[in-house]
Amino acid sequence: MRSRPEIVCICGSARFLDEMRTANRDLTFAGAIVLAPGEAAGPVTDEQKTALDALHLHKIDLADRVLIVNPGGYIGESTRREIAYARATGTPVSFTDPA
Repeated sequence: MRSRPEIVCICGSARFLDEMRTANRDLTFAGAIVLAPGEAAGPVTDEQKTALDALHLHKIDLADRVLIVNPGGYIGESTRREIAYARATGTPVSFTDPA
């Protein structure tokens, strides 16, 4: 038996924000602790994007597994980098749609 709930880090393209929110809700109601990408109300600078990308890798470090939200099988460059990072650190990766 686990001493704490499973920690799941959600990754995916910003174009799938609604789907990531749905995954967050579903995982939360299933009893998981969810780490999700940061959201911005407007445009972000290149410097901010770099900082957010680095922060998200730290979220992967904290996770028991990573869930890739990829409707239609789409995986962008940033998400590919996150998948590679998770696999390199031994964090299991699963997908919402076949990749």
